[in-house]
Amino acid sequence: MHGVPPPHAHRNHIAAKVQRALYPTLPQDLEIYQTLGVHIAPLGKLYIPDLVVAPGELIASASPDRTDPVDAAEALLIVEITSQGNAKDDRTKKLWAYAHAPVPVHLLIDRFDEHGPTSTLFTKPHHGAYQHAERVPFGQQVRLPVPFDLKLDTAAFPH
Repeated sequence: MHGVPPPHAHRNHIAAKVQRALYPTLPQDLEIYQTLGVHIAPLGKLYIPDLVVAPGELIASASPDRTDPVDAAEALLIVEITSQGNAKDDRTKKLWAYAHAPVPVHLLIDRFDEHGPTSTLFTKPHHGAYQHAERVPFGQQVRLPVPFDLKLDTAAFPH
């Protein structure tokens, strides 16, 4: 077998837990997407986050003949879950890119943080940097702002 190995099962499990927690509070016009390509227009970058919350109409109206990524600025929430091999990029390059898009809410779930597994919620992007960050260790709750208005319990995240 060659090629890129699939994400670790724990990463998929965390993505599933976040998705399940989001659904009850999600407005009808928003959907949760896995493996959706997002374009960071100001930087000319393309990323494929673990989860993207975006307007369903935006995705449904995409041309069937094209595979263009969605403008990351259209996303309301982007979730990245670190893998051993990509943790540094998730913490630096992608964080910087999502702030530049700007993506209003970015959740970084970092199983490999040097101080133990953490979840960090970044909000209020301004001039390419997030103005607010709330970091909690696994086992505590992260409060996602409106339109989600959700306390995400990280106790069930494997690490």
